[in-house]
Amino acid sequence: MSGKNQTIISEFILLGLPIDPEQQNLFYALFLAMYVPTILGNLVIIVLIRLDSHLHTPMYLFLSNLSFSDLCFSSVTMPKLLQNMQRQVPSIPCAGCLAQMYFFLFFADLENFLLVGMAYDRYVAICFPLHYTAIMNPQLCLSLVALSWVMTTFHAMLHTLLISRLCFCANKVIPHFFCDMSALLKLACSDTRVNELVIFIEGGLVVIISFLFIIMSYVRIVSSILKVPSARGIHKAFSTCGSHLSVVSLFYGTIIGLCLCPSANNSTTKETVMAMMYTVVTPMLNPFIYSLRNRDMKGALGRVFCKKKFSPFYDFGFLH
Repeated sequence: MSGKNQTIISEFILLGLPIDPEQQNLFYALFLAMYVPTILGNLVIIVLIRLDSHLHTPMYLFLSNLSFSDLCFSSVTMPKLLQNMQRQVPSIPCAGCLAQMYFFLFFADLENFLLVGMAYDRYVAICFPLHYTAIMNPQLCLSLVALSWVMTTFHAMLHTLLISRLCFCANKVIPHFFCDMSALLKLACSDTRVNELVIFIEGGLVVIISFLFIIMSYVRIVSSILKVPSARGIHKAFSTCGSHLSVVSLFYGTIIGLCLCPSANNSTTKETVMAMMYTVVTPMLNPFIYSLRNRDMKGALGRVFCKKKFSPFYDFGFLH
């Protein structure tokens, strides 16, 4: 590639969503109405788990981290999208673009690992109920959460550093509403084979291994549930896993749909719609899934807001 075709990029232009200009205000109001409940819903879950000692269990330790991840994951893209929808030139600085990509990868990957940890927690709770407290001890739970944060840091930093070494051509228009890694690779003038290889091997393994682990956990869970003689026991076991299974279906369903449904003609539109699903819709629905389907969360909401018994400290030593 000749030097004249390369330039120093100081900012990128985010093309945004494929909507008509006259519908811009309508979609702005819609996305704002979705973003506010996302923030409030996840904050409520975090606060409830923090304040109510009945929720100081391994499952809710994972859930509080998942809610924090959802809150941040949505906040990585939504504020900038809302800002750009009100601007004539929806730009983002190059450094800001790399930062947005880093945190997008970070919190997406963090949610992936936390869902694996929650699947393991449900597996132990149902398959080894008598040894649950001994297996899911505070040290193991905190180690799993810390490992999730460390691995996501490495994953996001690796891809961000690989992107930052690339040279970009004069075309600085990103056909997306945020700095998507695949969109940036298409704008690069330099060789991207290393990036693509790392994405295929490292990124693919992270998602595939995590998904297979969750599938294996639920195969064992279902096998154990079917051995329960009473219908009440079966219903209780399924209700225990129902919320987590719903969140897993939303998260991985979008990824599978994006990978298994290729569309050469409107791939950009499809990727944008799918991205809206996992950056906006899923983080908004997760708090409702865990609050509306979860009796413990409803009870905690009543205890905290009625100013009954609660603990101001995260006394994780109390396990159920």
